[in-house]
Amino acid sequence: MPEYIDLTGPASADVLGPDSVVLLGMGAIEQHGAHLPVSTDYTVADAYSRAVTAEVEGELDVWRLPTLAFTKSDEHAWSSGTIWLSWDTLMRVLVDIGRSVAASPARRLVFLNGHGGNSALLQVACRELRREFGLRTFLMHASVPVDQGGRSTAAPEDELGLGVHGGYSETSIMLHLRPDLVHMEHAVRSVPERMANYKKIGFGKPVSFGWLSNDFGTDGTIGDPTGATAEAGKAQFEASVAGCVESLREIATFLPG
Repeated sequence: MPEYIDLTGPASADVLGPDSVVLLGMGAIEQHGAHLPVSTDYTVADAYSRAVTAEVEGELDVWRLPTLAFTKSDEHAWSSGTIWLSWDTLMRVLVDIGRSVAASPARRLVFLNGHGGNSALLQVACRELRREFGLRTFLMHASVPVDQGGRSTAAPEDELGLGVHGGYSETSIMLHLRPDLVHMEHAVRSVPERMANYKKIGFGKPVSFGWLSNDFGTDGTIGDPTGATAEAGKAQFEASVAGCVESLREIATFLPG
């Protein structure tokens, strides 16, 4: 699998070119209730970045950077176990990474995000890196987060489209990737049902709102993981990898004008 960090310095100047795509997974280390490890978002983002890069090897000129573990998780700052960077620290990290990539011949940088709390900042970073270093920058998710208008077709209806953190989909994927780290005996339903009554305000609705994960209950999860299965996680993971591969095929040749 093409790993950026396996190149020597001189080789990077020879192997990378203007059509090379550098892929950076964005994870997080944050609480996910009592049933999932704090490494959940990192584990998922890293698995996607590895699987997607392996899938396009020999077809596209894609090089994988090590997944970033510590990111913007301040919505979980109240909980032990969470390790987070402030927005301005993470922004500087992203700019510095972009500056470093721009010093190579590669001209395309993709953020593959596994944590919804990073999304808004990553959109800002994409424009900053485009303007400051001339990189063609892209943000993609393995699946668009529910709180940004995404919808999981696999999630049960009684989750009410509110499974944004440690719910059915995320737990299923972890049961597929790392079942040894999942404690289903501690999985509990934590769906903020009153939010479904608001027409304009809510996850993926016209009016967004600032929130902390403990606004919805003391457990810190938002969704219903109780029915999660490894089989559902495997199907979702494979479908998301296929979607990312399609996205990378477009990214490899994308020009806006």
